[in-house]
Amino acid sequence: MDLFKDLQYERPDLKQLKKQVNRCLARFKAAGSFAEADEAFLEMQRLLEKVYTQNTIASIRNTMNMKDPFYDTEIKFYNRELPKQMLLLKKAIKALLASPFRNRMEEKYGAQLFRNIESRLRLVRLTTILPSIRENNLGTEYSKTAAACSVEFRGEKCNFYGLLRHMQSVDRTERKEAFEAWAKLYEDVSGKLEEQYGRLVRTRCTIAKRLGFSNYIDYAYLSRSRYDYDAKKVAEFREAVRRYITPICEKLFREQAERLGLEKLEWYDESLVYADGNATPVGTPEELIEKARQMYEAMSPETGEYFNFMTAHGLLDLVTRENKHLGGYCTFLPDHKAPFIFSNFNGTSADVDVLTHEAGHAFEAYYASRHLPIMLQTTSTSEINEIHSMTMEFFAYPWMERFFGDKADKYRYAHFTDALKTIPYLVSVDEFQHRVFENPGSGPADWRRFWREIEQKYMPWRSYDGNAFLESGGFWMQKQHIFLYPFYYVDYAMAQLDAFAIFRKQVEGGDAWGSYLKLCGMGGMYGYFETLERAGLPNPLDPETVKEIAAFAEAHGVALKGKLAV
Repeated sequence: MDLFKDLQYERPDLKQLKKQVNRCLARFKAAGSFAEADEAFLEMQRLLEKVYTQNTIASIRNTMNMKDPFYDTEIKFYNRELPKQMLLLKKAIKALLASPFRNRMEEKYGAQLFRNIESRLRLVRLTTILPSIRENNLGTEYSKTAAACSVEFRGEKCNFYGLLRHMQSVDRTERKEAFEAWAKLYEDVSGKLEEQYGRLVRTRCTIAKRLGFSNYIDYAYLSRSRYDYDAKKVAEFREAVRRYITPICEKLFREQAERLGLEKLEWYDESLVYADGNATPVGTPEELIEKARQMYEAMSPETGEYFNFMTAHGLLDLVTRENKHLGGYCTFLPDHKAPFIFSNFNGTSADVDVLTHEAGHAFEAYYASRHLPIMLQTTSTSEINEIHSMTMEFFAYPWMERFFGDKADKYRYAHFTDALKTIPYLVSVDEFQHRVFENPGSGPADWRRFWREIEQKYMPWRSYDGNAFLESGGFWMQKQHIFLYPFYYVDYAMAQLDAFAIFRKQVEGGDAWGSYLKLCGMGGMYGYFETLERAGLPNPLDPETVKEIAAFAEAHGVALKGKLAV
């Protein structure tokens, strides 16, 4: 494989693709043996993976610079043309399901693949092509709006991520000023964001209605392959979080206020854990990557091989810059069996979090793709995928001295307790989306009211120091998942509990790495509950699991705190 920057991009010829897929389908249907059918199936997968690879290259380069005109045009092409391939996909799905060799294929590729294929039948219809194109374009429009936001702050041009760094300053005046600049950036574009979200909500409801769903929530659960549980079960999970985790978080924030010498913690104080400053990584981005490489070589032969592959082929883009897409992600180039990690370093401990969290996703994709024959098997549902990433954050703990020196214990305590403190926010985002789509006729004022009510329920400590925009409920707009990845957020909360469970096994002397490697190696072969069971992990949707893991996390947080001289 060449360096990523040198990979040739070529727009796929979708007309030619259609001809090639149809030839594969004809061979598949005429196959007289499983071997012949399998060969045609694999050839069809390779054709689709080539298109996916080119699409992913264009998408990565687009997020690197949202103002690059060439890749902006290419993303518009995919937004417009890929939904039109739905009917070809439906034709292929019907052939697979009707195959006399279906049982043999399920044995080789897993029953979950066929559950996913069957669900796609219900999600594909000619009447949804245009609204699907519209949804894609609206997502791109939102991304451009968010990426274009910047402000001069203390002589520095900052985007949203750059301002978050200033909100970890030990100077409270600086934190408050950064907070006010951050809030104003969102307030200034709030009308545009609300208008874009309104169109997204209406478009998504249209898609669900045309497919015969009673509401978008049911559509979203099926599209996310949530076969083992429903919205009622998730509501019970959120309530368990409120009951067992929110009180622990309240206590942690009270202790934080005391450490900072504050009577009341405002939102811009929440990310400053210590009065003398948070632990920040030592080194340039290049030095941090080299430290990560050394860490992964020491962690295991598998992780060493993987991370050396990433660095050798330039598969990381980590430093924030103007016009770069917000956030971080890991994606995959199937033609090269190569993950790619994207992020926005900002000089805080979050930079190390990226080198562990997104690296967990990338490791799983790298490892599974070398054990499973097709891309469709490589990753699982998001509730499982996020266990890969969050557990890797914990596995990195023994090497934190490399990144933070004598402040490693400060990092470990802050990171571990933040993993717990984030869960109420994660379920808040989930309940917000349920409220919106339970009330599809709602508008901007309703959405702000929904958010404010929800965050007071799960995060009663949250205060915005009188900022009218945020006190009225405007905070929901800062979460890109709400715009781009509907109903993908509670997955993090569920996965965090299982990451805690694996880490608990490590703390107690069990074979945590063996469980993790087994989990990664399964890819997407099995359903959610079966994957958990095979990996020996608890079901986080059980309230008793929430209670038990919360108790472990609270106790371990106390143990970590005992190591601090603060």
